[in-house]
Amino acid sequence: MISNKTNKIKAAITAVGGYIPEDFISNRDLEKMVDTNDEWITARTGIKKRRILKEKDKATSFLASNAAKDLINKKKIDPSTIDLVIVATITPDFHVASTAPSVASEINAINAYAFDINAACSGFLYGMSTATSYIESGRYKKVLLIGADMMSSIVDYTDRSTSILFGDGAGAVLVEPSTNSYGWEDEYLRSDGVGAEWLKVKSGGSLYPTSQETIDNKWHFITQDGKTVFKSAVSEMANATEQIIKRNNLNPEEIKYLLPHQANKRIIDATAEKINLDKNKVLMNIENYGNTTAATIPLLMYDYEKQFKKGDKLILAAFGAGLTWGAAYLTWAYN
Repeated sequence: MISNKTNKIKAAITAVGGYIPEDFISNRDLEKMVDTNDEWITARTGIKKRRILKEKDKATSFLASNAAKDLINKKKIDPSTIDLVIVATITPDFHVASTAPSVASEINAINAYAFDINAACSGFLYGMSTATSYIESGRYKKVLLIGADMMSSIVDYTDRSTSILFGDGAGAVLVEPSTNSYGWEDEYLRSDGVGAEWLKVKSGGSLYPTSQETIDNKWHFITQDGKTVFKSAVSEMANATEQIIKRNNLNPEEIKYLLPHQANKRIIDATAEKINLDKNKVLMNIENYGNTTAATIPLLMYDYEKQFKKGDKLILAAFGAGLTWGAAYLTWAYN
C-alpha cells in the first residue's frame, strides 16, 4: 500500500562559527573620547569593551568570511556543497553590490548563490526564517547564514548615546535538513515602519543621498532615541517571546536557554523578568562584545555551543531598527 502521508522536512542548525576582531575599545578608552565613565556605561549597558576592526582595507565581508571559514573548518565540509549564502547586515561593504556574493567567492562556495538581508538587529532571526524555508522546500540542502556587522563604520565616537553600545563581529550557522526530530520549531516575526525614526542612519539612501550637507550634519552616522527604543525593545521582545511560549505550550522550566539580542543588559534583564525566566537561563556576552547587531545571536551560539545538548529547547529574541523584532523556538540538533 502506498501511503499518502508525506514526511515534512525540518531545518536544523548543524554547525556554528564565529569571528571577532582582536582590537577593542574599552570603557576607559571612551572616557577619553566622550563625557562618560566606566561605571556609568557598565551600570546602564553591561558593556565593558567592544571589538573593533581597525584595518583600513577590511570591512564586513572580512568579518563574515572569517566566521564562515571557522564554521567550514570545524564542520569539515566542502564549500562547493553549499547551495546558498545569506549575509544579514546593515553595514555592507558597498551600498549597491551585496556583501554575500563577495563572501561566497572568498570561501570558495562556487556553486552557491548569495544575497543580503537588512533587518538590523533582527537580521539573524529574519535570516533563519529565510534559510529554514529554503531547506523545508526541499530544493536546497546546505544554507550558510551569517550575521555580520562592522558597526564602527557608522558610529560617531563623539556621540555618547551610541558610541558606548556598538561593536564589530560575525557569527555563522549552517542550516541543513534535520536527521533527527530536532530543529527549527516556530517563529514569530514582526515589523512596524512607524518607528523607523527612532533608530536609523539618515543619509546614504535614496531619500537623503550622500552630499556635503549630509556629511556636515553627520547624517551618515547611526542615531537613536534611546528611551523610546529601550521601552519598545523590552515590550516587543517580551511579547514575541510570550507568543512563542504560548503557541508551543512551553513552560519556563522547559526552556534550557534564552538567547536574546545583546543590545543592552537592562533590556535583556527586563525581558527575562517579564517572562518569568530564571536569570541563569539567560545567555549573555555583551560585556566583551557590545552590540554587534545581526551578529549577536550567532555569536552567543558560537560562545556557548559546547554547553548545548541535543534536544535543548532554546528561545531566540531580537529587536532592531526598522522597526523589526521577533522570537523563535528551536530544539538543538547536535552535541
